[in-house]
Amino acid sequence: MLETLITSKTRIKLLMKFFINANSESYLRNLESEFGDSTNGIRLELNKFEHAGMLNSEFKGNKKFFKANTNHPLFPEIHNILLKHIGLDQIIDQIVHKIGSLSKVYLVGDFAKGKDSNIIDLVFVGDNIKKSYLLKLISKAEKIVKRKIRYLLFSCDEIGAFLAEKNEMDCILLWSNEA
Repeated sequence: MLETLITSKTRIKLLMKFFINANSESYLRNLESEFGDSTNGIRLELNKFEHAGMLNSEFKGNKKFFKANTNHPLFPEIHNILLKHIGLDQIIDQIVHKIGSLSKVYLVGDFAKGKDSNIIDLVFVGDNIKKSYLLKLISKAEKIVKRKIRYLLFSCDEIGAFLAEKNEMDCILLWSNEA
């Protein structure tokens, strides 16, 4: 879907990198090795995003780091479009709202780092979740989003230790039943 609206593969990769996880930041050479694209093509797209105010940049030593401008008026909309493109909105509808004892859902793995993948890694937090029912819901969601879903299940008491090992760029809170 996104590929028909945005024809530049590099632009899509940059949107995924910076707009799925607002804490994600990177510099040109790092993006070159991550994307496998030429630095010139990436630089052109970064400059366009920066000129439009969608990316902020900051020098750290001799490297220019880029990060999404979360204050840009289009940031929330672009973020939501990307979540829909991945299928996370469908996962929330198919799984989260049907499991009553669920407390939180985190996105981890490649997508949390802004990398496109055929596998969606999720962490479910809750007590007394029936694994067999969760597997059925995940199977249905996989057919809808046309991606594999890999998951970890933690109780509310166990999640703290897991999150302590992660940095904020590796883990995105997708859903919470807390107000």
